[in-house]
Amino acid sequence: MILTVRDFQTLAGNNWLTGETIEYYMRILALRSSRRIFVIEYHVATNIITGRIGLLKKQLLAKENLKEFEVILGLCHLRQSHWALLFIHVPSKTLALLDSLQRSLNETTLAAKHFRRYLQLRHHMLNKNDLQDINWKVTLNDCSRQPDGSSCGVYVMKIHGSLELLGLIIISLELLMKLQWLGLRKFLSHKRTLIKAITLMIMLAEAVTVLVRQTNHFRVTRALRPIFLIDTHYCGGVRRFVRQILQSVPPIIDMLVLLLFFMAIFSILGYYLFHDIPGNIYFAKIQDSIVSLFVLMTTANFPDVMMPAYHDTPWSATFFISYLIIELYFLMNLVLAVVYDTFTGMEKTKFCKLLQHKRSGCVHAFKLLISRQSSTGISIRHFIGLMKYYRPHKRRRDIYLTFKSLNQSKTGFLSMEEFYDIYNFAALSWQVKKEKDHWLDSACGPCSQIGQGIHWLVTWKWFDYFINTVIAGNGVWLIYETIMFSNDPYYAEWASHTQWVSVVFVCLYSIEVVLKVLGLGPRDYFTNGWNVFDFLVTVAAVVGCFTELVTNKFSLAIVIRPIRLLRIFRLKARYRDVFGTLFVLLPRLFSAGIVLLIVYYFFAVIGMECFSSADLKDCCVGTPVEAFYSTANDSLYYYYLNTFDNILMSGVTLFELTVVNNWFIIMEGHAYSTTEWSRIYFMIFYLVTMVVMTIVVAFILEAFLFRIQCRRKMSMDTFEEYVFSNETKLSVAELELCYSRTRNIIDAMPTYSDFHSEDTVVYVGKRLRSKHDLYSIMYKADIEVWLEKNGRLDSEDATVEVE
Repeated sequence: MILTVRDFQTLAGNNWLTGETIEYYMRILALRSSRRIFVIEYHVATNIITGRIGLLKKQLLAKENLKEFEVILGLCHLRQSHWALLFIHVPSKTLALLDSLQRSLNETTLAAKHFRRYLQLRHHMLNKNDLQDINWKVTLNDCSRQPDGSSCGVYVMKIHGSLELLGLIIISLELLMKLQWLGLRKFLSHKRTLIKAITLMIMLAEAVTVLVRQTNHFRVTRALRPIFLIDTHYCGGVRRFVRQILQSVPPIIDMLVLLLFFMAIFSILGYYLFHDIPGNIYFAKIQDSIVSLFVLMTTANFPDVMMPAYHDTPWSATFFISYLIIELYFLMNLVLAVVYDTFTGMEKTKFCKLLQHKRSGCVHAFKLLISRQSSTGISIRHFIGLMKYYRPHKRRRDIYLTFKSLNQSKTGFLSMEEFYDIYNFAALSWQVKKEKDHWLDSACGPCSQIGQGIHWLVTWKWFDYFINTVIAGNGVWLIYETIMFSNDPYYAEWASHTQWVSVVFVCLYSIEVVLKVLGLGPRDYFTNGWNVFDFLVTVAAVVGCFTELVTNKFSLAIVIRPIRLLRIFRLKARYRDVFGTLFVLLPRLFSAGIVLLIVYYFFAVIGMECFSSADLKDCCVGTPVEAFYSTANDSLYYYYLNTFDNILMSGVTLFELTVVNNWFIIMEGHAYSTTEWSRIYFMIFYLVTMVVMTIVVAFILEAFLFRIQCRRKMSMDTFEEYVFSNETKLSVAELELCYSRTRNIIDAMPTYSDFHSEDTVVYVGKRLRSKHDLYSIMYKADIEVWLEKNGRLDSEDATVEVE
């Protein structure tokens, strides 16, 4: 069989596939299958099914013995515009015609009759007796359907269950290896592994059931697949976020119970007050009252839900106003407050446990490293041995600098209190301290003087004031230009003559960048985050201006120009805090996004199982939401597109539910199309997403407030203030010993009394402050209380008696 270029081109976009393309794919599947499968050429199968037997006298499959095959497949092109699949299972003598238009039993029976006539023709012409006397059993099998209900559908061989089973077997092997490594007791005591094992057993049982029955059923266990994803090495941040959600659940449930309790009270009260008002569908039944007030809690149906009662008596507005004040403005905000308090408490508790764990590790290490000769402290020799395992890539000079920085008592032995700081000093990166000379000082005389002058200029406060004024002027000009462009149709032609204004602003930004690079030096300039931000924005502005001049497209320039206004973020400390918080939270926001996708996947799978067969077109005739699902030409809503037909459409529908606006219309459409109980699905989804989003808001709020508190308490406003640094001096003799190739020479340095010298080199060790460092400063007063409460181990407890 030969495929042409035209056949391959049909695979792109929404083109109609040729029969050769589909048949070739089916033949590949047949070759890869363990069963004996025969694929009839599509034009032969088409003539058989349509009853044109007379055209097949030269296509009687003379070389084939059909009795040797287990399955016979034939692709049928019906009415020159539609594809169907002829499926014959020889051992069971079964024939089916798979068609997305759901053919009737009579049509399939007719197809079986035509196939029998074809076999009789083979017997008459070729004396072939295979399958001639079989009385075929006709069956109707469900097959996939496209969303429009009329397209050909997609025929997929029954390999999904096998692939799923293969994946589950691979995960089973991984769990068996973990069981062999950990042992049964530790394996069962690890909660995450135990949950994964139970989920795996359930999914294995279901996959085997599907393979045995050769048909699908209501399968919601597929929604549990993300459990295997979360347990991987690369999802540590996701696991931490899920753990925080689970730890926040108890107080959230308490608040939700209180919130739902008040909703139930108001629902009963609203039913008795408004159920007898003519035309008030919102409180006709108690279940209508509960659903209406649940939606009102999200404000999606306000004031529609109030208007019938308000029309009957204006005093009824008091009921709805009271409900919204209590539920929306008090209890919902109280949920956020409780979650924030719980979240900050967990962060504080986690820091306390980490601090105690580190100090406990220091105590155990101290006990192991002291010797009989030095029972009160750690010698340099033992400290070097420790660092070979703790920091194996550190040089001997850096190890000695770390030891000397820790040993503030200058005794040559680290006490317990000094050893507690090893976590702060072990990660320092050491370099020789350089004098803060200008980077052009080593150049010739005029260049050095020019560089110092530029340095003075860019550090002058009025230089920043001037740049901020330029940014503000650029913003005013851009707003004016946008307003004129949107209101005056001829402004674009006139604006082409004012491009020099944009060029002036871009030139000023470029001059600022050049001056700062020359004045501060490339290294100092590009190590400052805000300078890098300014540089990127300026490059984008230059590209936009150049594009405008080359292409002369004013609309393109308007799109690129607002990028320059991002420089406004550096004007005030508050803006810098917001922008800085964003960069700090990016990893955690990424984890939160993955958790949201997992939640979407979970509910999307359940939604596809429950609502994939729902037909929302014109589904709500005679209901308040009828216009939203109407397919009439004058309809502007198209809500019938919010379906659960596949995973992508389900994701879009769930995102619309997350946004809340008019979400109840989607809920009502599915309730009218399926069952009223389907509202429970949508209500649970709203509550789950509300909890997740509340926790996201809580940790954003915690990070922002923590940054504000750090800046106020420690005056941390620049990048340098977020760097932990320490200076240590080494004499020439110490340096010679550090760089000596004699391995035990450092053992000759128990004290520093022998290294007093005027010739010293100053080294600076630097590292970024971690959140643990900032917590240590913020909670300095609380640390002593924590350590006392939990039985702090000090240096006296760590000293051991040496016989």
